Amino acid sequence: MALVLVAVVGLAGTALAAVALHNAEQDRLDRAVGQRTTLISQAISAEVSRYSASLIDMAAAVGAQASLQAAEFTAITAAVDRRRFPGGTGLAMVVPTSEPAALQAYWRRHGADGLTLRPWGPGPHRFAVLDKTLDETGSAAGLDLTASAEAVEAMDSAEAGHRVTVSRTYRLLKDRSLPHERRQPSFVFVAPIYATSPAAGDTGRFRGWLVLGVRGGDFLSEIVTEPAGDRVAVTLLDDGTGVAVPLATWQTGTPLNRDVPPREVPVRVAQRSWKLRVEATDRLLVGSEQGLDEAAWLIGLVLTALLVALTGSIVTSRNRALRQVDEATAALRTDIARREEVEHLLRQREKELVGFAGVVAHDLRSPLARIMGYADFLQEEAYDRLDDMQRDFLSRLRKGADHMRVLIDDLLDYATAENRSMAHVPVDLHRLAEEITRERACDRPCEVVVGDLPTVYGDPTLLRQVLDNLIGNALKYTPPDREPHVLIDSHLVSDGRWRCEVSDNGIGIPERDRASVFDAFTRVGGSENFPGTGLGLAIVHRIIERHHGRVGVDPNPGGGSIFWFTVPAGEHKRKSESQKQMS
Repeated sequence: MALVLVAVVGLAGTALAAVALHNAEQDRLDRAVGQRTTLISQAISAEVSRYSASLIDMAAAVGAQASLQAAEFTAITAAVDRRRFPGGTGLAMVVPTSEPAALQAYWRRHGADGLTLRPWGPGPHRFAVLDKTLDETGSAAGLDLTASAEAVEAMDSAEAGHRVTVSRTYRLLKDRSLPHERRQPSFVFVAPIYATSPAAGDTGRFRGWLVLGVRGGDFLSEIVTEPAGDRVAVTLLDDGTGVAVPLATWQTGTPLNRDVPPREVPVRVAQRSWKLRVEATDRLLVGSEQGLDEAAWLIGLVLTALLVALTGSIVTSRNRALRQVDEATAALRTDIARREEVEHLLRQREKELVGFAGVVAHDLRSPLARIMGYADFLQEEAYDRLDDMQRDFLSRLRKGADHMRVLIDDLLDYATAENRSMAHVPVDLHRLAEEITRERACDRPCEVVVGDLPTVYGDPTLLRQVLDNLIGNALKYTPPDREPHVLIDSHLVSDGRWRCEVSDNGIGIPERDRASVFDAFTRVGGSENFPGTGLGLAIVHRIIERHHGRVGVDPNPGGGSIFWFTVPAGEHKRKSESQKQMS
């Protein structure tokens, strides 16, 4: 009876240990797949945002030319290459017309000497008139993009929405000459071009599109090589129409681990939605203990056999059997401790990734300082010796470097907003708002009214950054033909917090964009013609969260927006309302 009892207990314990180890290993595999999926999704979203921002900048530069020449287009796109746009095949300026001959003659007079337009169908047509080739397949100049329904759909959407759009998946027109096996599923980024030069007298007139062709396979392989490696297989699907169309696949040939279910997450790409599918391979947890459930079964069966044999022999062997059980228990504890160490390293890696953006921004400051230094030197020492074109290029260089400085500062503020040490002292918001309005210069008549603001408890530096970003946005995002009116006020809400509001009469925010306006790198509809990085409101959101408050935006009944945030109530220090005139 004792032998049967020992055998039953041993087998039951072995089964429980094997099941527990198997479940723990599956849980680790699931978490590892989830972490890889998050990294890859973030990498794709970041690249798409960078492509969109670059196209917006180049479209603005093209639209700023009073009478665009081929040489000016070449200068604007000089920095465009495959390293800047992985997977890119070429960047073209596309112009609509119903008179191909007149359009061809116009652009030949403006520097495109060898341009030959090749109409498709009866018209109207959309011709690529200027082109920057990024691969070996040749120039797209002269192509009629009307032949591609997907490209036409993306161009129409970009023009109607005044934003960057991405087409449905298709095979590019310029790839039709390639062998069938080399024709990849591809897509195009499209940015509308609007005239912005006052000298042209047609500010706001639609002038065409910037179209960037991208091959899906090349795009995906450049982005996921590092975060995916041979640990996971990645498939990108175009899911925007409700029917998933394969766009690109990344896999090194390592066999898949069929025991781990694949992860699927949506990836927002401009106005479309892609689906990202990530599948584990056999190398997902290389170097860790796999197959411990089978080892547990083997060890358990051996121990059970030993216990049965020893129990049936002599009583003196009992102590030796107990020592073996103790050794097996110690081995299991060692395994558990090793697993905890691995999980600790994973958490440390997550913290390092959070600080990655801040390190990158900090390291970029030194080369940018050298660029700005040399540009200032040329401005001061060699300006009189430069011709008009060189002075124009120098001005563009200085403006671009200054824009990069703002971008780096915003990126650094965004990366450190969550981890920066925070004080907890009384902060007079009224005084902060008045200081900000005095320090900010306005290049046109504007009115900023500082109302009744409280004294709260928090970090004065971070709260000053919140007010500075909101007031600066209120002034910046007001159309040039309208005098900015900004009101900063507050009131006590029901949960014992202060709600502070910054109201403006600017361009406003569409209802569909209000939920995402505080996300990093987000540029809502209507803001394309205003400079910015898309990080200011994300920084505000992080700072207010650290103060245990909330942020939001509501429409202003008189036009514009009302940005608000809440902070814990402190000692209320009433201030008399003052009005500041900024000019």
